[in-house]
Amino acid sequence: MTASTAAPARLRAPRRPGDTIFSGAALVGGLVILAALAAVAVFLIAQSIPAFSAEPRQITSTGEYANFWAYVVPLAFGTIWAALLALVFAVPFSIAIALFTSHYAPRRIARGLGSAVDLLAAVPSVVYGAWGIYVFAPFVRPFYVFLNDALGWIPLFSGNVSASGRTILTVAMVLAVMIIPIVTALSREIFLQTPRLNEEAALALGATRWEMIQMAVLPFGKAGVVSAIMLGLGRALGETLAVAMILSPSVIVGFFLLRTENPTTVAANIALQFPESYGVTLNVLIATGLILFVITFAVNAASRAIVGRRGGGKGV
Repeated sequence: MTASTAAPARLRAPRRPGDTIFSGAALVGGLVILAALAAVAVFLIAQSIPAFSAEPRQITSTGEYANFWAYVVPLAFGTIWAALLALVFAVPFSIAIALFTSHYAPRRIARGLGSAVDLLAAVPSVVYGAWGIYVFAPFVRPFYVFLNDALGWIPLFSGNVSASGRTILTVAMVLAVMIIPIVTALSREIFLQTPRLNEEAALALGATRWEMIQMAVLPFGKAGVVSAIMLGLGRALGETLAVAMILSPSVIVGFFLLRTENPTTVAANIALQFPESYGVTLNVLIATGLILFVITFAVNAASRAIVGRRGGGKGV
């Protein structure tokens, strides 16, 4: 008897029409997404070509930038800087809220708090922008003055404090409020998927609830939390209206948090300059959009690499 005949026959589930329709729809959906992504990339590349050789007067009316790269680098810096600052504020709050609603709060309180946090994701960007201008910026300005008086020797907090409070730090905190619902909701669902036996085993060994979270919940959910953080980062990188409303446009590179002169972002700059742009100037804005596309794509690729390296996607 040969090895092929000795091996048991592979069992196959019967093929039903519903299975065929679902698999076909899933395949078509995946292909449509890839085609749309490719179409966007081709459009951005084709429209961006004239910008790479544009003259200074074609980039901006003042002609202050020698070439396209001198114009886009400060914008890319402002985009990444604002998004990273937003993560610094959002991630600790998001993980704390997710752990509280999943392992500490009573069920009724957890359900209500979770719903309230989720509703924040439905608030339009223009509302966040108006709130940041008229409520939050005046509220935090006295704190900025305190930071400047107490920590002015640190370059981040040095210089003259903005009279309006509309600084890159204000934008970062508004962005943090905007991405907290995303990171919180995903982290909460990941923490709730922790195997019950792992939690009970840790508690049976005499661990406190916090020690149980450290030993069972966080290791299980770390890959999913990284994915949630990267999704929040992607939202912060692409936010347009709130940033454009709060900040005055300045194409500069600077790490100062409290001054009037602040770096702006690619998305906000496009929103502000697009209505008055034409010809090569329009191609320049599209080229900056291409740079933002590349940055966002790189962030997503990095997140998948990190998740794959930290447990092969377990907990996602």
